[in-house]
Amino acid sequence: MPLLCYIAIVLTFVLPQTKPDKEYLFYVLSEAADKISLVRFDGSKATVVQQIDTGDMPIDIDGPHGIVIAPDRKFYYVSIAHGRPYGTVWKYSTKDNSLAGKTTLGNFPATMDVTPDGQFLYVVNFNLHGDMVPSTVSVVATQTMTEIARIPTCAMPHGSRLNPQGTKQYSACMMDDMLVEIDTRSLKVSRHFLVTKNKEGGMAGPSAMHTSSHAGMKDAGGHGSEAPMPGDNSCSPTWAEPSADGSSVFVACNASSEIVEINANTWALVRRIPARAGVYNLDATHDGQRLIATNKRDQSVSIYELKSGRELARVPTKRKVLHGVAVSADDRYAFVTVEGVGSEPGTVEIIDLSTLKTVTTLDLPPGAAGIDLLTR
Repeated sequence: MPLLCYIAIVLTFVLPQTKPDKEYLFYVLSEAADKISLVRFDGSKATVVQQIDTGDMPIDIDGPHGIVIAPDRKFYYVSIAHGRPYGTVWKYSTKDNSLAGKTTLGNFPATMDVTPDGQFLYVVNFNLHGDMVPSTVSVVATQTMTEIARIPTCAMPHGSRLNPQGTKQYSACMMDDMLVEIDTRSLKVSRHFLVTKNKEGGMAGPSAMHTSSHAGMKDAGGHGSEAPMPGDNSCSPTWAEPSADGSSVFVACNASSEIVEINANTWALVRRIPARAGVYNLDATHDGQRLIATNKRDQSVSIYELKSGRELARVPTKRKVLHGVAVSADDRYAFVTVEGVGSEPGTVEIIDLSTLKTVTTLDLPPGAAGIDLLTR
């Protein structure tokens, strides 16, 4: 055997293999183009497998915003923000991306999550274009696509996430500076937590709602892109992310550029973690070790070590206006969406969580927003 061939064989077995042993499939919504993109990532390159049109209005933008894939991976659900006047949620088959059902919800359905058994969706009705009044969370039975409850919560709820046990749903009130908890058994609001700096405190039941006088009104557009006014201590929360074991809830304070951790058992403040400008969406690794945050006003992604609260890395992005983030089930990659500005393309950026560096980027239709992984 030639010496060079022998060396090549030895190196193949000795050197660590950096390429993953599987491909990753994921969906990305383009809010400004009414598109759903199915993307494949092979460890080095991302390519579009298929693009699906969505929405009802051919001469206007319907605005697909939130997406979640069913636990059994047979269906995925897309919230359509705009309507006349109400938005909708659409059910698609992952087998062929065909429409399998839909139902009408409230004003501007946005982020959502699905229960661990796949039976129910929890969709926040963000009410972006309505009056600054309390909005709702819609609960949808996924088999029949029937709205079974519409639970009043707060002004501009966003960041709908369930704890791993499926017993509690959390959302953030962008204009009321609150974290809201819904009991999924009673379908009622169980607790609130005020996240305004120096005013933090937990409260029980719906009677405690709407005490903060719409502290986040400086960004009444609801996009989290405007910096706070001098002296403003409000949080303007845009996301609520339960920890991997459900013992904590992390809240992204878009205005004050902090991440607030709340103990889900004692309903008490744990800490405020300094963050980058305009921290927006969050996702935790499945091993409970790290938290990934998109920074809407900083053109970057932050990766935090949860034990210490230390920022391990700040990863710059190709374009401005950060949006969503989803971590792969093996905790190897973070998939990040960037909306872009004006007529720019949207972008998905893939970060290797071992090297803390961007592997690749892929341009998509404008307004890249909701994202979820089909690959387990």
